[in-house]
Amino acid sequence: MSEKKVIEFGLGEVTLGPAAINPGWILEGNPEARNKFLFSSADGTATTWLWDCTAGKFNWFYDIDETVYLIEGSVIIKDHAGGVSHVTAGESIFFPAGSSAEWTVPKYVRKFAILRAPLPRQVQFAKRVYHSLKRLAGRGNGDNRDAVPKMFQSG
Repeated sequence: MSEKKVIEFGLGEVTLGPAAINPGWILEGNPEARNKFLFSSADGTATTWLWDCTAGKFNWFYDIDETVYLIEGSVIIKDHAGGVSHVTAGESIFFPAGSSAEWTVPKYVRKFAILRAPLPRQVQFAKRVYHSLKRLAGRGNGDNRDAVPKMFQSG
């Protein structure tokens, strides 16, 4: 009987496939997007992706949380309130579920993205109650270290 790997290593060569942008969202140009699914969390609530896109302007609507790290190129992001940010390679962006943004890709952009489905409100509430009770019972030290892997903890 073979064991299931716990840790996945090495993607090998990553080839991105077509990932068309909703034509109704495109505002200018003819942006062509591609993506590649990389990994999924054990509970299925989080996935990681590589994505790239050629020049153009388009809207994007987020139905789940998305954390983006730009690997190459740049993008100008305009949020629903009118705020504008120029984001370049090496920078990151967080788009919460329910938000939207206007993307302007001057030439090309490549990103690594983590997509996460937010917990339902009832589960979020139960989680807060659990942590509050845990602190009251004296089992927690108040800094939520049990939620942070030891390799990222200081002291």
